[in-house]
Amino acid sequence: MALTNDQTVEIAEIFRLMGDPTRLRILIYCLDGPVAVGDLAQATGASPSLVSHHLRLLRAARILRAERRGKKVYYDAADDHIRTVVGDMIDHVAEPAEDGED
Repeated sequence: MALTNDQTVEIAEIFRLMGDPTRLRILIYCLDGPVAVGDLAQATGASPSLVSHHLRLLRAARILRAERRGKKVYYDAADDHIRTVVGDMIDHVAEPAEDGED
């Protein structure tokens, strides 16, 4: 599969953003459906302002999408590609290590 330099940079940026534990926790909470900022703050233990900062970065990278419902904004995984990549990684780390692996 051939990628352009711009595509490679964009993919690396997505993985860099998901490499932050708080951002990854936020993303994981958003995999199953829309979640409000306050609920994400409570679930992650981060302040609402820090969660909002992370959400801006994740939205800018097209990892999450936002939907306004009245006064609240709900965040959800941008698409099934994101759900699949993160879900596969969750499944991968949940597997027991094979014998002989370090």
